[in-house]
Amino acid sequence: MKTRILLAELKNSILSVLILGILFCGVYPLTIWGFARLFFVHQAEGSIVERQGQVVGSTLIGQAFHSDRYFHSRPSAAGAGYDAVRSGGSNLGPLSRVLVEQVRKRVQAYRASNNLPNEMNVPADAVLAPGSGLDPHISPENASVQASRVARARGISTEEVQNLIDRHIERPQLGFLGEYRVNVLTLNLALDAS
Repeated sequence: MKTRILLAELKNSILSVLILGILFCGVYPLTIWGFARLFFVHQAEGSIVERQGQVVGSTLIGQAFHSDRYFHSRPSAAGAGYDAVRSGGSNLGPLSRVLVEQVRKRVQAYRASNNLPNEMNVPADAVLAPGSGLDPHISPENASVQASRVARARGISTEEVQNLIDRHIERPQLGFLGEYRVNVLTLNLALDAS
């Protein structure tokens, strides 16, 4: 009697695992993939940006820009910087001397490259790396601070650059999720196109 009950329970357990495995490891992922391929083609392909037939990046993953002619991204702690395979933060806490020293150096470098006085506050996203290390956005404030450097390097007016920033500000998703932000790659590509 007990053996029959045990075998029935074992059979139910095995069937449950098989059915749930097929549903959640096969049917569900394929349904989501198909839905994305039908209705969100650009996003499903990785939001890849191409110029003149060349892939220049993705709007979902940040990348480093070093020239004064371009807006600079947030710092990255992912591998050698913006390495999607090594995505992650530095795991340094607010009391870490290493983090404090990193931020101090980043503040100095940001002030020097943007010709800012020592008493001026630096936007937090200009010196703090995001948790993923891959954030492709900066705050509108950070972009505005960089505008005069970019304008000077390109030989155009700061007002022209600021107008371009204003046109590229993205609103919070659904009107309340996240912050106002600027995608660095699309802004830099718009600069090259203007």
